[in-house]
Amino acid sequence: MKVAYQSINLPFKYPFTISKGTKTHQPSLIVQLENRGMVGYGEAPAITYYNIPVEKMVADLVAKKQFVEKFAFTDPERYWHYLHHLYPQNNFLVCALDIAAWDMYGKIRNQPLYKLWGLDIQNAPATDYTIGIDTIDKMVAKMQEKPWPVYKIKLGTDQDIEIVTALRKHTDAILRVDANAAWTVTEALEKLPALKDLGVEFVEQPLAKDDWEGMKRLYSESPLPLIADESCVLESDVQKCQGHFHGINIKLTKCSGITPARRMITQARELGLKVMVGSMNESTVGSAAIAHLTPLLDYVDMDGPLLLADDIATGLQFDNGNVTVSETPGVGITVTDPSTFQ
Repeated sequence: MKVAYQSINLPFKYPFTISKGTKTHQPSLIVQLENRGMVGYGEAPAITYYNIPVEKMVADLVAKKQFVEKFAFTDPERYWHYLHHLYPQNNFLVCALDIAAWDMYGKIRNQPLYKLWGLDIQNAPATDYTIGIDTIDKMVAKMQEKPWPVYKIKLGTDQDIEIVTALRKHTDAILRVDANAAWTVTEALEKLPALKDLGVEFVEQPLAKDDWEGMKRLYSESPLPLIADESCVLESDVQKCQGHFHGINIKLTKCSGITPARRMITQARELGLKVMVGSMNESTVGSAAIAHLTPLLDYVDMDGPLLLADDIATGLQFDNGNVTVSETPGVGITVTDPSTFQ
């Protein structure tokens, strides 16, 4: 087996702002695995507040490259366990390699991933489209520029209710709110009833990730469903969310790939939790991996390719919230310029 990689830094169409900050570009690591003449691709975007930049992923990959390549590959799940022990402190890198392994495995088996898993891609929820924090006028303008059936609204400002009120005046679409851990319990208890009155479907991560006592209170008093994001990173977090959240948002990069994400989905279902898989502004490479999981989900946020001004692959079609995957084997993407890998 051979591994190669490239670093990318794709620009956003608009500066992307959440409660934690603003960025104009999305840095990511793209990896390429080759085995038995089949080539797979995976992605891990870097997120500043998780302190794993692309440079760290590259350094770790290069340092143990010979071990990544020496594995006798038979299936992605065995490979994930090997990588998990090889890189215990770098879930992001493991994610990129895991997605590439699944892509390669689908090509070896000559099937798209969803068919390998026995899923019907027609049974998939529509993806939302994210409206980042901005002035109210600009947020309204962004929404009007992109008519869509479901929007995710980033909040965490002193104008949260005014923002959603203004947006609601211009659309009958489903609105979801993501506070990115920006509220206190008091703020949440004030805002949640108002958001319900404005027809919001659910609220994602209202409180700080470790405020479990606060979430227990919100869970019992909230008029809206509450979805964990920052509070649910790993498989071990799923159980904790029961009785504190109504559902979880799984991020492939944070949990370390498709392999653990599938187990998290199963566990969440057993606990009666709703399930979402979310975007970390992946290009088409990482977004396609999400797409194959959509038949298992209640909600999906995989709008990275729509938010980015540039991309490095093709293979996904977006049509008014509906996402169509390529029927080619693996995750179904074609990298525009494979010669850029090193």
